[in-house]
This record gives sequence, C-alpha cells and structure tokens, in this order.
Amino acid sequence: MVRARPVLTFLTAVLLAVPGITALSSAARAADADLAVNGGFESGLSGWSCTAGSGTTVNSPVHGGGSALQATPAGSDNAQCAQTVTVQPGAQYTLSGYVRGSYVYLGASGTGTTDVSTWTQSAPDWQKLTTTFTTGASTTKVTIYTHGWYGTGAYYADDVSLVGPGASAGQPPAAPTGLKTGTITSSSVALSWSAVTGATSYAVYRDGAKVQTATGASATVTGLSASTAYSFQVTAVNGAGESAKSAAVTATTTAGSSGGSGDLPTHALVGYLHASFANGSGYTRVADVPDSWDVIDLAFGEPTSATSGDIRFNRCSVTECPNVESDADFKTAIKAKQAAGKKVLISIGGANGQVQLTTTAARDTFVSSVSNIIDTYGLDGLDIDFEGHSLSLDASDTDFRNPTTPVVVNLISALKTLKAKYGAKFVLSMAPETFFVQMGYQYYGTGKWGGQDPRCGAYLPVIHALRDDLTLLHVQDYNSGPIMGLDNQYHSMGGADFHIAMTDMLLTGFPVAGDANNVFPPLRPDQIAIGMPASVNAGNGYVAPSEVTKTLDCLTKKTNCGSYATHGTWPALRGLMTWSVNWDRYSNWEFQKNFDAYFG
Repeated sequence: MVRARPVLTFLTAVLLAVPGITALSSAARAADADLAVNGGFESGLSGWSCTAGSGTTVNSPVHGGGSALQATPAGSDNAQCAQTVTVQPGAQYTLSGYVRGSYVYLGASGTGTTDVSTWTQSAPDWQKLTTTFTTGASTTKVTIYTHGWYGTGAYYADDVSLVGPGASAGQPPAAPTGLKTGTITSSSVALSWSAVTGATSYAVYRDGAKVQTATGASATVTGLSASTAYSFQVTAVNGAGESAKSAAVTATTTAGSSGGSGDLPTHALVGYLHASFANGSGYTRVADVPDSWDVIDLAFGEPTSATSGDIRFNRCSVTECPNVESDADFKTAIKAKQAAGKKVLISIGGANGQVQLTTTAARDTFVSSVSNIIDTYGLDGLDIDFEGHSLSLDASDTDFRNPTTPVVVNLISALKTLKAKYGAKFVLSMAPETFFVQMGYQYYGTGKWGGQDPRCGAYLPVIHALRDDLTLLHVQDYNSGPIMGLDNQYHSMGGADFHIAMTDMLLTGFPVAGDANNVFPPLRPDQIAIGMPASVNAGNGYVAPSEVTKTLDCLTKKTNCGSYATHGTWPALRGLMTWSVNWDRYSNWEFQKNFDAYFG
C-alpha cells in the first residue's frame, strides 16, 4: 500500500502539468447538468408524452418529492412515456432513474450512435436504472423514455435524470400578447394575437388543453359545440421550448342552425322496440308504446348475408309473437305516432345482423333495400346499429378524417345518399358500442406497430363524415369493458361516473390514439343521447334511476357530479336512449318514468 503512493503522486503531477487536459476536464464538469425536464414528475406530465394516454401521476408510491409517474400497459401498448432533450454532438451522457414494477425499461433513442436501454424484470421496491451513451457527431436531439411491457401491470418511475453537457439552445420566447377573437360561428372561433420575436410556431389551448398549432399569429379553432362558452390561450414556441400561456379570452359560439335535428323536442326519449323477434320481455305493439317515447327504433332490419348489402325487415311471426298486430295495423300505428310528433325509424344491424359493405354493389343494394323498407312503412329515417365485425379498419387506414377502408367508405357514401334522397327532415341516428368510439382515445385500428384490434375506433370516421347530417348519436354505455376517459383513468359500468365520462368525451372531443395533432372534434349537445339499459334484464351496465339523475345533473347543470370533472356544461343535451321499450315495459316503465320526472 505504501509503495503505491509515489506512482500515484507521479501520475497526478503529470496530469496537472498538461494544461489542455486540466482545462478540458474542468470545462466538461462545469457544463454537465441534468437536462431532463420534470424528471421527478412534480409538475404532472409536463414535458412528457405518454402513448395512448397511458400515463398519469400519483402521490404514492414516490421515490422523491411528492409525485411519481404511473403508466399502465394495455393490449399492444407498452405505456411508453418520453421526452425529447436538446444535447451537444459528440458528448457523453448518463441516463438514470428509479423504477418499480415488473419489466420496466429506461432508455434513449436517436443518439446518433448506439441507442441504449436498461431494464429490470422485477422491482418490488424502488430500483435505480442507469445507462450511458455518446451522441453522434451531428446529433442535437435525443429522446429519453421509460416503458413497461405488453399486458403487464402498472409500473412507476421517478427522479429520471439525463446528466451531461447542456446545449446552447437559447431561451423560450415571451408569452404572446394581444389575443383576441374574430369571427365566431356555431362551431368555430377565429383567434389572432401579436407576433412574438423568436417564435417559430404557436400552440393554441382551449379550456386548458392544447388543440392545435399555428405557424402564424392567427388560427381558427373548429369542431366546437353551438351555444357553448370556451376559454382560449396561446403560447409561443421555439427550439428552446414553449413560453408561458397568454392571458385568456373567452367566446361563446352562436346557436347555429338545427341541421340534422329531425324536429325533435328539446329533450327526447329514444327506445328500441322489438319488432322482428320476441324474447323474455314479450312483444309490444307500436300502438301500445306510451307517448313519452319520442323516437321509436324498430329492431331490426338485417342483411340476407353479411356482405350482400340487401337489408330485409321481417316482422315477428304470429308463432313467435302471438299478440303481433297485422301489417295494416302496424302501418296505421306508425302514422298515428307520427301525427303525434313522434319519429319511427328502422334500425339496421343489432348483435346478429352483421353488415359489411365491402363493394360498391353492396353499397347500392343497401341504399335501395333500406329505401324500400322506409317507403313501405312510411318511416322517418334510419338508425345504424352496426356491432360485432360489421366495421373494422384496414392496417393502412390510420386517419379518421380520410378513411380508405371499403366497408367504412361505402357506408358513409350510402348514408349520405339516403340523407340526400329524403331531405333535411330525414332522421339519422347511430348506436355504436364504446369500443368503436371512446376506445379510440387510446387505440385506433391496428395501431402504428400493428397487433391491435382493427375494429377499435372504427365508427369515428363514419360519425365524423356525417356529423352535419347526424341527428342523434347514442353510444351504448352498456355491455362495455372499462374505458379510459379524458382524465386518463379507466371508468367502468355501474354508476353515473361511467356515463358522465363517456358523454364528456363526445361533447369535448379527444385526440385519437393519443395524438394531440389528430383530434376528433366534439359533437353538438343536441346530437347526443346517453344509451343505458332499461333494466337489469336488458343488459350489463344497468344503473338505478338515482344514478341516471346524477348523470343528467352533472352534464346539464354541473351539479351532483362525482369524481370525474367534466369539461363543460351542456343544458342542450338531447336526452336518453334505452334498450329497450319492451324491457322497460317489463319493469313497469321505470326508465320512462324517471325521464318524465326529470324533464317534465
């Protein structure tokens, strides 16, 4: 041990005698900094982007401070949370962080040399992961990330750091000033502001959420609901980051027209009537449907085969439904309902009626056969209740605004043709399942890397293409698995919160598959009815009348709300839909009576 000292002393002396080495070492140490933004997640997810809305922050467990990241893989999503950091070319960096959970990864991509990652198979308590890398000769940006593994439980991350030389990226620009509104319509608000020196783009926020970017000092926010108040702010952006938000301005959209409303009452009760079959609820004649029901959907018109497009409406037989009325009485009852201001529609599909318009020939057959049903019975319109495998997206079909999948494109074309044929008073409604609509917030089609269910979100392009013609959208908030809401929490059937969260998504709009630049715009509140089972016998997801009342109070008055915070208040919400009129009759009209008591 003693004999080693002279050698160490000699080496130290040599190093100190070389000024270049001393200066370089000192400068490198001085330049090193933690470049990760919000690595302790004390500011929520600020600076981080998580796939498909998979991440959130929690107060327990934490490694340091008061918050940590919790991210939950689901299906084919590994719950990656990432941020892009400005770095220096040809420099060495150390990436580290503390994790908990099974199969947790920490890594860096875009390094310009060899991308790196490190992981732990099991960390029941906080475990530190560390890796290093050197940037390439021209690398100025690196993405750091953490993720879990497909189908495993939630993982946690905290105190993520990237230590190394910081880049000279300057400062973010100043916050914009002079924000003001311009032309306001029923669905859009024009904004303008003073240009900011050094800004390369601007981010526009609606009610605190980023909705679009702009290259100049103006933008028009579209897809808004009529007669609704909104708050807007903007930020300036450059290579160094984003400025603080501007002062807010508020605007209330105009009332607009009632296009597609079908002359419905302000608040409407919608129900499906078993017209082609019987089950445990028994057959109910059209004439026996109480006047409280404003829209009666005759269930169901079904295809002769899945791909024929040939829709037939076969009324329930006397053998199956002994008390079925004659065709003449059926038609007379429909006319009587219409004379009383009610709407009677043919509903196409249902659980057993798979309809796949794979060809233009099937599309044309669909139009002619549905027209024949409408004309034969003198109906007011059409309800699309496609379930199962009727709609799915091709792997290459990734943009709900510009669909390319034949079954989707042909359905849109067919519905537009029917709407044009029958005119403005033609009632068009849709009753998709949550999997085909709200699940699109997390997943869309097969996904960027494939492997997802191609039906996920498949109704979104149909709804979007027909939003100006659509009278009612009443998503089936039943027979559903847990769905992630805009609060990035999963909501399950059985209480008001599920209906509140699912409806808020439709009235607020949401980024599709977590892409903030690909937002499904909100629908008008007069286009939305909430779909619920009429009784415990009608389907999974029944809620008691008190929970129905809580739902309506929260969405229309912002009172009686639970844990989910809505993004607005919509007194013009159209109403409720239920499966079914028959099951409600079986349950002594509980659903109908609660609706009547609420809306008067």
